[in-house]
Amino acid sequence: MNSDEPAGRSPEEQGHRGRSSHRLALRLGILSTQVEELSLLQQRFRLDQQSLALLVEKELKTVSQRLDRLSRHPHHHHQSHTPQSRDDHIPHTEPSKMCEVPMDPAYPVCAEKVEYLQAHWQSDPCYVFYGVNGTTCSILTYLSQIEDFCPPRLGRSHSGLPWHEKPQSYKKKAEIRTTLNQLFEVISNNTSPAMRFIQTRVERMSVGWTQAGLKMRQSSNKTVSTQMRVLLYLGALAGSIGQHFEAMVERGGPLGELVQWADLSACLTILGQNLTFSTSQHHLHSLIGAAPGRGSCPIQRPLTFDLIYTDYHGLAHLQGAMGLAFQHYQCRFRILDSFGTEPAFNLGSYARRWGYKTLWGSWGLHPLQYMTMFPHTPDNSFLGFVSEEAVREEEREPDAYRKDRIAVVYGKQDYMWQGKSEYVDVISEELETHATVYQPPRHASNLPSFIRNHGLLTQKHFLQLLRRAKVFVGLGFPYEGPAPIEAVALGCVFLQPRFEPPHSSDNTDFYKGKPTTRQVKPFTPREFTCEGMLERVHAYITHQNFSSKSVPAWPPRSALRVHLGPLGQSCVTVCHRYTLVCEPALFHHVNSPAAFTR
Repeated sequence: MNSDEPAGRSPEEQGHRGRSSHRLALRLGILSTQVEELSLLQQRFRLDQQSLALLVEKELKTVSQRLDRLSRHPHHHHQSHTPQSRDDHIPHTEPSKMCEVPMDPAYPVCAEKVEYLQAHWQSDPCYVFYGVNGTTCSILTYLSQIEDFCPPRLGRSHSGLPWHEKPQSYKKKAEIRTTLNQLFEVISNNTSPAMRFIQTRVERMSVGWTQAGLKMRQSSNKTVSTQMRVLLYLGALAGSIGQHFEAMVERGGPLGELVQWADLSACLTILGQNLTFSTSQHHLHSLIGAAPGRGSCPIQRPLTFDLIYTDYHGLAHLQGAMGLAFQHYQCRFRILDSFGTEPAFNLGSYARRWGYKTLWGSWGLHPLQYMTMFPHTPDNSFLGFVSEEAVREEEREPDAYRKDRIAVVYGKQDYMWQGKSEYVDVISEELETHATVYQPPRHASNLPSFIRNHGLLTQKHFLQLLRRAKVFVGLGFPYEGPAPIEAVALGCVFLQPRFEPPHSSDNTDFYKGKPTTRQVKPFTPREFTCEGMLERVHAYITHQNFSSKSVPAWPPRSALRVHLGPLGQSCVTVCHRYTLVCEPALFHHVNSPAAFTR
């Protein structure tokens, strides 16, 4: 048997294979000939293209000469003096004699950008929208009047770029509100499952927010600040990603992010800010004035929002719609980032060099622009959320304080329970064990028989169940979220398995790709309140300024306490020992030789 033939083939099969190989060789030969013919056609096409370019250049020179003669002898020709109308977004072009690419050392990439647009101006409709038609003149005009890669033309300066101009001053004052009616007007028109969840949570907690607003108004001696125009863009609810997220809202999907969006919107409303809500890319483009196309060009007008709160999906949508303006306005972005983004993952050049590049990192924002659910690190800003009050005024009855011998397990989907049967079994020996796992219609339950499963509960009924429970049982995953905080506030003991070694991106699939090396260890949640979040967010919007390159002025230097820690211990660890917090904004005060010689 030929060693090239697989064992077990009959002679007929081997002969058939040989004929097939022959036919394949013939087809390859024909294909090779066709490729050669295409190559020759391509060469001829290039020659024709070059000839056409020379012809067009010759015609343009002729037109230029005629225009030159007309400009020198205008009285020989009849000319209309009626002004030519044009759209504001289409820049003027000049005669071709003025359209040579300038060699200005102040604009070193001008020629490179011109060459790029000559080849790619049709790649995005936004270039045509801004008046580019392929000529050098139109390209230079675009690169000087819409972007800033070439010298100004016609006496214009780059301070006059349409998306650089400052909008009319907005001087309305931000006064603390004691009602959430304005927020309800904004969000009530959207009836998607996610937005219904947000609206329901805000309505349920409205009394707590308004009471916190009253307390803040009575105790505040601060000067009234200017009202900010704030856009809340929930990128995770937009497009195909949003469809998937919405489908999971009522099937046990993650709701922690929605809790944070609900509380942030209520907080900003009470603080007197002017809110706009969006969950649509099309709506986003309209709000920011994006040019029609694929996002290669800057927006048409100055950004009218002082702050934009979004998530990683929304950040990508903004980048894909703002062109060059994205970098210009990125100091106004605030990113809701549950797990946080460490500086090593944030700076693209560093991340690529040292192996920290991930799908979610490398945006190059200030680390404090990432706003976390829990206070993981001083590098990011702790936004948090609010725990619902354990006891409400209308529930101050003796039965409201009674606890039953029950445990509630933290985990709304089947996969979270895999491999945890023995752990839950031990708890069930002492306490009646309840679950809130999503159960698809006509599907048998995979939970242990001793578990009493309520299915997915509304937040109201879930809190009622927690009020009865003595223990809230973590399964190790979810790692964190609002539910444990709610349970502790309602008097439950929270159990969470100890991870040895701690889970991180090195040993756990869930953390792979996330811009953090944080290790998840057992933790004791703290109680969050409306007042606490109001104070925190007010401090952020008042003091955080990422558009200035000067050293931060907040917190003030008077807050600085310097402690020398042992070799190898972090700032966070040393400060914690002295019941202080590590604050990177104060580092510049001690980052000098003089500070270490005192």
